[in-house]
Amino acid sequence: MISVQATEPLSIQNYLILVVGPTAVGKTDLCLNLAKKFNTEIISCDSRQFYRETNLGTAKPAITELELVKHHFINSLSIEETYDVKRFEKEVIELLVELFQEKSAVIMTGGSGLFADAVVNGLDEMPDLDPSFREEVIQEYESNGLEFLQAEVSKIDPVYFEVVDRNNPQRLMRAIEVFRGTGKPFSSFRVKQKAKRNFKTIKIGLERDREELYQRIDLRMDQMIAAGLFEEAESLFEKRDLNALQTVGYQEIFGYLEGKYDQEEAIRLLKRNSRRYAKRQMTWFRKDPEIHWFSPEDEKGILELLKSQMEE
Repeated sequence: MISVQATEPLSIQNYLILVVGPTAVGKTDLCLNLAKKFNTEIISCDSRQFYRETNLGTAKPAITELELVKHHFINSLSIEETYDVKRFEKEVIELLVELFQEKSAVIMTGGSGLFADAVVNGLDEMPDLDPSFREEVIQEYESNGLEFLQAEVSKIDPVYFEVVDRNNPQRLMRAIEVFRGTGKPFSSFRVKQKAKRNFKTIKIGLERDREELYQRIDLRMDQMIAAGLFEEAESLFEKRDLNALQTVGYQEIFGYLEGKYDQEEAIRLLKRNSRRYAKRQMTWFRKDPEIHWFSPEDEKGILELLKSQMEE
């Protein structure tokens, strides 16, 4: 196959198979099967799984699963490192140029819609702002806490608040900063022309009945706790202010370790917030009309769609 560069025109010989869906829906098993059938590799676009130190709380594939198929962007960073979606987009596009020299199809999967969109469509152009806006918001966060940020974003940008990770102060602060610096909501800057890519993306969305999905989330959380989630969070407690740990699965346990509530309440919050996170993920993905929706068990239907799309 001819080598492709990121600036070359679209080549219908190269396909990015994007598999998205909420947490616990069943993305891992399907992608492993697809990777074997297409003799290819998997790119993770789950921003929670980049970090080596966070294993149980981010529901990474098991070591045995990672050994079955080569994965990229899992355990690739330390929680001490600063990383953002812009760097992710650049590194994934560079990797795809490399992979497409030998593979006609590559699989990308995860539940982080922002990171998936960056690879498929490119990033929005954001305004340059005076650093004083950022400094002001940081000071307010340090004085008033996460709930202040959540209330502020829900008021100034309810559209973005519907899909943002509400436990991530960095993203909430960015929305406030942009609003104060421009007078426009952050969501208004997230509408743009698609970037030109040298591959065609086929989007697969996985869904389950809500009750079934929530049961799977609760069961997974019980399994994570039994495997040592509380102990993992305790080992990271001193670094709890790092951005990589501002996520469901750790914040609830940090609150318990700080003495804010007992372990039973921490478990209740872990399950509730995981279900809410899944709901926000679906809200994001449902807005994309290009996604073809399937049950995770309908591998035959998914393969038929992929075949028909590739034959076009």
